Amino acid sequence: MAQLSKGSSRIYGEAAFEILAKAQELEKKGTNILHFEIGEPDMETPLNVVEAGIKAIKDNKTHYVPSIGIPELRKAVQNEIEKTRGYRPDLEQIVITPGLKPGIFFSMLSIVNPGDEVIYQDPSYPTYGSVTSFLGAKGILIPLLEENDFRMNPDDIKKRINNKTKLIVINSPQNPTGSVLTKNEIMEIAEIAEENDIYIISDEIYSKMTYETTHYTPTMRDEAKDRTVLLDGFSKYYAMTGWRLGYMVTPIEMANRLQDFLVSAISCTTSFTQWAGIEALTGDQTFITDMMKRFLTKRDRIVNGLNSISGFNCLSPKGAFYVFPNIKNTEMTSEKCANYLLNKAGVAVLPGTAFGPGGEGYLRFSYANSIGNIDEAIDRIKQLFE
Repeated sequence: MAQLSKGSSRIYGEAAFEILAKAQELEKKGTNILHFEIGEPDMETPLNVVEAGIKAIKDNKTHYVPSIGIPELRKAVQNEIEKTRGYRPDLEQIVITPGLKPGIFFSMLSIVNPGDEVIYQDPSYPTYGSVTSFLGAKGILIPLLEENDFRMNPDDIKKRINNKTKLIVINSPQNPTGSVLTKNEIMEIAEIAEENDIYIISDEIYSKMTYETTHYTPTMRDEAKDRTVLLDGFSKYYAMTGWRLGYMVTPIEMANRLQDFLVSAISCTTSFTQWAGIEALTGDQTFITDMMKRFLTKRDRIVNGLNSISGFNCLSPKGAFYVFPNIKNTEMTSEKCANYLLNKAGVAVLPGTAFGPGGEGYLRFSYANSIGNIDEAIDRIKQLFE
């Protein structure tokens, strides 16, 4: 039999979808499952955005468009960055992608060579490590410590930089811990990158989802013109996960190369989705305000609930919609505990190790769920451990 490439064996998937499949199999057998494993808002896309997408289809906006995105959406992103990040990128820096994941993949593909070293958080979103492995580079994991509220320490980055370091990937607000880097930490990381001539990819998909704090971006330092890349999208705060729409702000030289990557891989991002994205950015934003009020209530409910369970200890996250409780006092591994909750309580969660070795001793719950389901999950888990 013909052999697949070596690179194909180095790329890997996400445990969230594997756990979801297990949970759905149990549901088919009649088990009632409460889903806390998938990172997806528990509401529907705003009606004005849906109607903009439908209108675009009816207006026959269903054909090929420029690979880097339609000018109208790129201009809307340009205005969005000026409003939310405090600088106005050149239009040539803005690239539209079918979701944020291609932004991660293609930006890393344009930066990283085999043998390079890539610094990222541990635990972290699995795609960073997967793409690093696929590219034949070495992942350098920076531990996120509970005693530091799971924030990446710039001093830990300094200690791990050498002449092979090519890229630092940061994610704030962060998946899976919900941590949010401070302005000083963000600026210090950006300074480290500049001093050592290293790229930064800043995954800011949860940038509008913070509590009691403010989101900052390392791209403020060079306005994404030299060595920083900003990634954001529409999936989370516009509840558009299935629409597959994201954007990148990059140095112009990289944007030019990304255009060829996109032509070769996808031709272009779906045209009518992009018109819906324009409405999302320029239309009424009260959807986000209302969503975050509900998430704040849900966050406090699940944190208090988890802290009432014997063997669980849970910090209150500053961003996103995840909690990352410490379950070490249960004397179970993360994987064993996650399986135990799924099979015995019908509560689907992710083991912390799904996000890296630093996740051992923790679980990730997505609290994008109803208050009723949160309360029911807490009751089921409490019964197991009491």
